[in-house]
Amino acid sequence: MTPLVLFDLDGTLIDSSVGIFASMAHAFTRMGQPVPPLEQLRGYIGPPLRQSFPDVVGHDPDHIEQTVAHYRDRYDSLGWLEHEVYPGIAELVNALSASGQRLAVVTTKMQTLAEKIVRHLPFGVHIERVYGPGGDGKHSEKAEMIADALRDFEIPAAQTTMVGDRYFDIEGALANGVRAIGIGWGFGSEDELLGAGAHALARTPAELQSLLLG
Repeated sequence: MTPLVLFDLDGTLIDSSVGIFASMAHAFTRMGQPVPPLEQLRGYIGPPLRQSFPDVVGHDPDHIEQTVAHYRDRYDSLGWLEHEVYPGIAELVNALSASGQRLAVVTTKMQTLAEKIVRHLPFGVHIERVYGPGGDGKHSEKAEMIADALRDFEIPAAQTTMVGDRYFDIEGALANGVRAIGIGWGFGSEDELLGAGAHALARTPAELQSLLLG
């Protein structure tokens, strides 16, 4: 049994695609750029915005910051509410909490927004802490935030699991010696997760529960 489970947020606990896609489209339109195809936008869910947006608006720092600001204008007011909890996730979190697991969220979404979303979730009371970058875009690497969680909870890496849907969730876990589980219902692919070195892959929340509770 793993005492500490760290969850990614977007694509793992919630399907946030509607709000994210609409806010990206708003930002790119405001910058006078065509909105990329849906499949390209899917690839932008998870990584820091400043890492993805140059694909569309170029590498001028001012343009990137303007795009991020336009995105946040819409997402902060409306987009953060446009999400759905994946089926089976509430039951999973409740079961983990009842078994004595300690739970936290580690996300590249801004910490203040991630905290607000988590506290509005039906199972948010079971999430002890939320880790995310500040508004300046710094400290947004998963590995760094996972390291922060290990220090805060004072739980060894060998007794910790990171659960996520993208390669950087897996890479961040491995950088800290943490067990990495990829999930099959998010925005990444099985090939992406296994290629990044995931120790296991759960295709449903029920499978994830079995992996976490043994």
